Amino acid sequence: MGRRQLVAAATAATAAGVVPGLQSAVYAQGSDKPEKEEVRIGFIPLTDCASVVMASVLGFDRKYGVKIIPTKEASWAGVRDKLVNGELDMAHVLYGLVYGVHLGVGMPGNKGKDMAVLMTLNNNGQAITLSKKLADKGAVDGASLAKAMAAEKREYTFAQTFPTGTHAMWLYYWLASVGINPMKDAKVITVPPPQMVANMRVGNMDGYCVGEPWGHRAIMDGIGITAVTTQDIWKDHPEKVLGTTGDFVKKYPNTTRAVMMAVLEASRWIDASLQNKLKMAETVADKAYVNTAVDAINQRILGRYQNGLGKTWDDPNHMKFFNDGAVNFPYLSDGMWFLTQHKRWGLLREHPDYLAVVKQINQVDLYRQVAGAMKINLPKDVMRSSKLIDGVVWDGKEPARYADGFKIKLSAA
Repeated sequence: MGRRQLVAAATAATAAGVVPGLQSAVYAQGSDKPEKEEVRIGFIPLTDCASVVMASVLGFDRKYGVKIIPTKEASWAGVRDKLVNGELDMAHVLYGLVYGVHLGVGMPGNKGKDMAVLMTLNNNGQAITLSKKLADKGAVDGASLAKAMAAEKREYTFAQTFPTGTHAMWLYYWLASVGINPMKDAKVITVPPPQMVANMRVGNMDGYCVGEPWGHRAIMDGIGITAVTTQDIWKDHPEKVLGTTGDFVKKYPNTTRAVMMAVLEASRWIDASLQNKLKMAETVADKAYVNTAVDAINQRILGRYQNGLGKTWDDPNHMKFFNDGAVNFPYLSDGMWFLTQHKRWGLLREHPDYLAVVKQINQVDLYRQVAGAMKINLPKDVMRSSKLIDGVVWDGKEPARYADGFKIKLSAA
């Protein structure tokens, strides 16, 4: 069957009220019944775990014939290890972490494991926090931080959440954009997201990059200020993904599709109304999930920002989970960008075959099947173009040249 026929068959099945909505006629693989009905999905206590959590809480998973078991994890390293050894079936996970595991970065013997990005879970909604002590000395944004570091020579410590992850890349990119080499001019440490605020409170770091609510929480607690949001570094940047192993997709294709549909439906539900966002904030704030005050979540999820120094603003580019389908497509250029930054900062010694690696990991065809059956908008191109905070445009073309073109990077040994 051609793709149009596949989508038409799926649409007809959905219209007829058939659950899970993708039938044998669509896939020509016999029954579309999920091969594995209970799916353990790991998550870290962050606002952007919401679509996985709400898919379970609201029962969208059961609609598609699976039961999602959200599994709270303590660190991204723990998520990585449990994905690789099969303790977790899938995870709400850092985009770059999936790529690092696939290529063996930081893995025992540098041996990788085939991985899969099923869909993007959210855009935007992270932040870089500077300590109140630094802010009191005038360091409130990138330019003033660079000035302060030049004026007072000492060891400056910044934290990210995982070496190949998104927060490390946003932190490095931002520091470099104001002339600070994160590998030479600062000490960078890895701290799990829920531990960021406590570590800043006792003076273990000068700044950190993490997902919400831990940026806003530092402001509420009076220990930090928001120097920059990640959407100001890259508008509508990719952030967390629904990740799994390549083996899981091959062994449980129907289960994979069913989970994707449930999470997509939850994503659409969250972004559908103000009321839904507030209900989501109330749900994920619970101790079973993020374990924080609802007020730490519900402001920034609506785009209501403050920097901790009296400035407030409404940000149209706040965290989004669906945005009429624009969020979730696993653009090849998004995956390639993380690889260019891994090469820039010495996590990869050589240039990989950027496009080939990304085509292996990002499940574009699978996503198109699922989104098409759910009548979710699909982009025409697998690449997209964006201008980042330093004015440099990324469009997925000439990735090796792009990676080598930065003035500040980790020089080859």
